[in-house]
This record gives sequence, structure tokens and C-alpha cells, in this order.
Amino acid sequence: MSNMKDREQGFERKFVLDEETRFKAMARRNRLLGMWAAEKLGKSGADADAYAKEVVIADMEEAGDDDVLRKVSGDFNAAGVAQSDEEIRKTMAELMAVAVEQIQAG
Repeated sequence: MSNMKDREQGFERKFVLDEETRFKAMARRNRLLGMWAAEKLGKSGADADAYAKEVVIADMEEAGDDDVLRKVSGDFNAAGVAQSDEEIRKTMAELMAVAVEQIQAG
């Protein structure tokens, strides 16, 4: 009986760890995306850091990536930066892979 309970607790711990890792990877991906977008918008230094934080915060509006895409795409459109939503989504996917690698590397 205790063997079954140990397995259950192990699965619960793994789930919590996986969710923490996913959350950290998403936040890191959004920060990397914010820095990428800031460069395209001509921002650097403290302005780029502040913009990256705005992108991370934008992800808190709703589940999924649409809120982040809307933020970056809207800012690009307002500044006259030519980037399609597909290009932004592609960059988001590439940066997610980078974020996961960075987290796994410690």
C-alpha cells in the first residue's frame, strides 16, 4: 500500500516540477522575445530592459501566447516595424527552445 502512495507522491512532485519549469521557460522566453523586439524597435539599455518586462507582464492577461503576440505585433505596427505575426510566432518558438536550454543548463 505504501508503495502505491509513494508512486502517487512521486507523480505529484514531478507534475509540480514540470509546471514550475514550464512557467520559468515561458517567462524567460518572453523576456528574450522582449529583448529581440526592443532591438527591432530601436531600444537599448534600460529602455530595452523595461520593454522586455512589459512583454513578460503582457503574458499575464490571458492563457496562451496571443496576449504576448498582440503586444509585440501592436508595438511593431505602431512603430512601422515590418514583422508579420507568423514571423513573430516563429521567433517565439525559437526563443522557447533557447529558454528551455538555458533553464536546463542552470
